[in-house]
Amino acid sequence: MKTTQTPTHDRLLAQLVLGAAIVMQVLSSDLLPSFMVTLHNSILVIEALLLVAITLSAPDHAQRQQKWPRRAVLGLLGFISAANVLAFVLISRLLIMGQATLSGAELITAAITIFATNIFVFALWYWEIDSPGLSGHRLSRHTKDFQFTQYDQPTDFPRWQPGLVDYIYLSVTNAINFAPADARPVTHQAKLLMGLQALVSVFTLALILARSVSLLH
Repeated sequence: MKTTQTPTHDRLLAQLVLGAAIVMQVLSSDLLPSFMVTLHNSILVIEALLLVAITLSAPDHAQRQQKWPRRAVLGLLGFISAANVLAFVLISRLLIMGQATLSGAELITAAITIFATNIFVFALWYWEIDSPGLSGHRLSRHTKDFQFTQYDQPTDFPRWQPGLVDYIYLSVTNAINFAPADARPVTHQAKLLMGLQALVSVFTLALILARSVSLLH
């Protein structure tokens, strides 16, 4: 698996994005059923510890040869992804079964936090599999998982490589349009990730937002 130096500005931006995703989950913790609070808080503690470990890890090449930073990054992304999907499933189940006691404003807050976290975490997944990512290790055996338009214009963009901002934009457009705007997934893992993100986004918009708007009237 190829090891590559991640630009410092991308690394700092990734840490900010991870922190924002964790804050979003903290904001939504009061909206979960009481029996989930303890588990959710435990997940938040693990996420915070992993983020601290990643932040304190040396960004130099020698440090990235070690396995633990990569495992910490994958573990953190996995925890955030699982917690976000779990929150969506639990709130959706309560709505479908008519057991939700949340107000329209609370449901909108839940929808926004789930939707925003979905964008943040999938942007980091795309970056991790297709570029060096925060861990400095590409997770794909392929040359590329996404075909960006800049690749098709080598004269205007010589030696161009996507950065985290490109993957954030890819994640935003996929969450809103349910399709990429300027990059095509070319591997199975990229297509599966984009499909999962689109499903979470469409059901969040269709179920939670629709129900919350109806409660506001």
